[in-house]
Amino acid sequence: MTRLFPYSCLTVAMILVGSSVVAGEIMIRHFPIHLGSLLRFALASAIIAPIWLLKEGGLPRLHPRSWLILAGQTLCGSVLFTIFVLYGLRWTSPASAGIITSTTPACMGLLAWIILGERPGGRVLAGIALSVAGIAVLNLSGARGGGDGSWAGNLFVAAAVVVESLFLLVRKSIRDQLSPLAVSSLITLLATLFFMPLGLWQAANFSFADLPLEAWWCVLYYAVPVTIIAYLCWFAGVTRVPAGVAGIFTGVLPVSALLISALFLGQAVTRAHLFGCGLAMLSIVLISGRNSG
Repeated sequence: MTRLFPYSCLTVAMILVGSSVVAGEIMIRHFPIHLGSLLRFALASAIIAPIWLLKEGGLPRLHPRSWLILAGQTLCGSVLFTIFVLYGLRWTSPASAGIITSTTPACMGLLAWIILGERPGGRVLAGIALSVAGIAVLNLSGARGGGDGSWAGNLFVAAAVVVESLFLLVRKSIRDQLSPLAVSSLITLLATLFFMPLGLWQAANFSFADLPLEAWWCVLYYAVPVTIIAYLCWFAGVTRVPAGVAGIFTGVLPVSALLISALFLGQAVTRAHLFGCGLAMLSIVLISGRNSG
């Protein structure tokens, strides 16, 4: 089977996840974090779950281990990642957050080796090395630019990288046969349940009447492209390639975050930023050959 399809799916997923950094910056202007996240996942669930149930005929019969993995995956990638990024964006900029997420390929490659036993091949190691080089360039650029983020904000985003890496990897540990549509639906439903207690508590004293249209567009964007489409694309691709290879495609995430920050939020993009992003893209090209690790 050609690898163009899984590679394309992984790339689109990471472009959309990268754009969530910018969407998150806009969302926290209008919503408390848990309420905004509850609205996002509730809307996504209301859209994707009926489609899944109609297409696949009901809830699957899963081994208890699979339910635990799905719950843990949801907690890491949908709940903790969202919380860490949105809290981080209170103290750092989307561009700085994008720079820090450049560590995701290296983090995924390391975790795939430790958790899944997937020893990376030479091309994958070279791709990780290029990603790390891109990180160094981007961080050096941020330091020279005066650093618009605090250590607390950067630490939250760094924690988000770790939990997102776990989220992106553990799908391969589920032994039951689940379609990308089923996994995406179950995770959005579980995330809704996770965010419900604090989200409803914040909603009790929140004035929805004062919200501008921008706030609702942001929730819609977070629910459909960033949640539904990104999840479907990632889960369609990640089961068809080794985890270390999938990890390299997360190098698209910081490139997307940086470029969309520049386009919609007016963040400055320097030559060093572009060079670092170029290294991330080169790492993807390197491992995308037919004989990749």
